[in-house]
Amino acid sequence: MLKEIVLPDLGEGIDSADVSEVLVKPGDIVAADDIILVLESDKASMEIPSENSGTVKEVFVSMGDAVKTGTALLSVEVSSEDKVETDAQKEQEPHKETVEKTVEKNTKEVVVKKELIPSSDKTFASPGVRRLSRELEIDLSTVKATGVKGRITKEDLLGYIKQKISQRGTFGAASFPKIDFAQWGIIDSKPLTKIQKITGERLQQAWQTIPHVTQFDEADISILNSKRLELKEEGLKKNIKVTFLPFIIKAVVKALKEFPRFNSSLDHLSENIVQKNYYNIGIAVDTPTGLVVPVIKNADNKSILGLSEELMDISERARVKKLKPEEIKGGSFTVSSLGGIGGTYFTPIINPPEVAIMGVSKSFWKPVYNHKNNEIVPTFIMPYSLSYDHRVIDGAIGAAFTMFFSKSLLDISTFE
Repeated sequence: MLKEIVLPDLGEGIDSADVSEVLVKPGDIVAADDIILVLESDKASMEIPSENSGTVKEVFVSMGDAVKTGTALLSVEVSSEDKVETDAQKEQEPHKETVEKTVEKNTKEVVVKKELIPSSDKTFASPGVRRLSRELEIDLSTVKATGVKGRITKEDLLGYIKQKISQRGTFGAASFPKIDFAQWGIIDSKPLTKIQKITGERLQQAWQTIPHVTQFDEADISILNSKRLELKEEGLKKNIKVTFLPFIIKAVVKALKEFPRFNSSLDHLSENIVQKNYYNIGIAVDTPTGLVVPVIKNADNKSILGLSEELMDISERARVKKLKPEEIKGGSFTVSSLGGIGGTYFTPIINPPEVAIMGVSKSFWKPVYNHKNNEIVPTFIMPYSLSYDHRVIDGAIGAAFTMFFSKSLLDISTFE
């Protein structure tokens, strides 16, 4: 026989609701308590179950419709074996109880109105999972369900997101409209290099998935500069160029030993912090084909001249594409130096799976007032920026790290 399913009383304070998803279509076979559609009101999100088993003959509502108690939702061809209650009150009371429980469960949730994406497949998921999928513009029919009776759980949705990030490098990246720039003048189009594409994808993924915080600070490197000039003369005898970078690496390693959280990574599930007891420092090198980050292994065991010589070697081989695969892996912290170019501060993007990166800018002289001696002293200042993963490092530790790093640059023993 043909059974018409109507919308029951949705509960106290809810007079009407909007249809956010219709999960069945004519010809579908449903069982009692299968979810047939999802409603959203200003107070809650509600799943409406089927009262009977049978075949859907006609659907009377569609996504976006406003419905009230008593509105006909769909008709179902009920098999002759099914027991059909003739009393209208008996027919609605169990269903009303089910809906009221759903409303009670979800009334504390805030429903954010967004453009809804319909799904042509029948899916089963909680209102919270459905709402999250709509906000992220994910079609639930593409998500593999592992829950009871084929329900899509929150873990299923999060697993789907992580898989997409892993496969594509980016997730939810904006697509730009195609524009004919030639209509405004002469243009020259050049394809991105392979390195630029790979770097771009990794940087975008890092920016989208890591909550960045950037700490800005300045360091007095007047004493360090005197030490560098001293070692510069020694380096010239061995054809080794001594820059500020090896000194910065030594100070970074000292700070990492004091604050080991900066020398760690989150595991693949973002549930455990993996502490590293080695100090492999990545150095961002600008090459003609894009940014490359070779890694200096065991930097804590190397001298200033040793680091200087290795920096010359890997930087040159990076520019001519002669780095070995193992030389760009295994970093625990990265330094990006623009000191030889210019600028004051910038916000470096973390190089995953690391949790922090330091960006060094061009040093300059400025007058600094010494309140102890009541005098103004010419001081060589190095501006720098520290970006870190806020899931692993909080602001207090971030500030403590930069202060310790600055003090380390004033300590000659740091470079011995």
